[in-house]
Amino acid sequence: MIDKRAIIADDAQIGNNVTIGANAVIGKNVQIGDNVIIMPNAYLEYCEIGEGTVISPFASIGTAPQDLGYKNEPTKSIIGKNCIIKEYATVNRASGEGNATIVGNKCMLMTSSHVAHNCVLEDEVIMANLATIGGHCHVGFGAFLGGMSVFHQNLRIGEMCIVSGFSAARMDILPYCKGEGRPPIPHGINSIGLKRRGIEADVRAHLKEALKILKSGDYTISKACDVIEQNVEQDEYVKKFVRFIRESKRGITLRKAENTFC
Repeated sequence: MIDKRAIIADDAQIGNNVTIGANAVIGKNVQIGDNVIIMPNAYLEYCEIGEGTVISPFASIGTAPQDLGYKNEPTKSIIGKNCIIKEYATVNRASGEGNATIVGNKCMLMTSSHVAHNCVLEDEVIMANLATIGGHCHVGFGAFLGGMSVFHQNLRIGEMCIVSGFSAARMDILPYCKGEGRPPIPHGINSIGLKRRGIEADVRAHLKEALKILKSGDYTISKACDVIEQNVEQDEYVKKFVRFIRESKRGITLRKAENTFC
């Protein structure tokens, strides 16, 4: 059902069984998949919305990036299937011609969360209320970002990690770990989250051992990766853990340094 009070651009492409509420604005270059629900007063432009996604009142999708280098070049936001986007959440379109800000399938963006330009969220990411990620961030599968947490542009947030509320990061966040603080120090493996996703006990033990070596202080980060590869069972997740560290460009935080501010 499309409410007659909705404002819809002539070039909008709308799938089957779509609900659009009163005073919702569907602007230029919008594609909406089947079974999408767009509640009253939502605002969409320059975006693609995957089937089954629900967009709450006053959410804004595909609006221009908060980037002084943006010169109105054609870009967009892409929202995956079966996402939940709550009130006042914002997903800006990308900077750089032909680029896109991407939110994967089954993601939840809670009230007033913000996804900046050129970010990529893999599937099943959850951003709690007021969580904010700067431009060009990459968030791994199943990551949980706590309420009022903030993340510097160009960093990576590892898959299946959990970052507690009111944290702030300017360096990469390790996968499979639970972090807290400003910066968010890894305080152990995200055991509950991993268990819920079917990661077996022996794999969780391997990750715990790898993190212990990394945080021991006995080695440089590069050397710690060597030690993990030599002494810890190299299952799929340990390999990805080490690869994430080796590929880091911003570095990772392992302990709180004095006079460190995010």
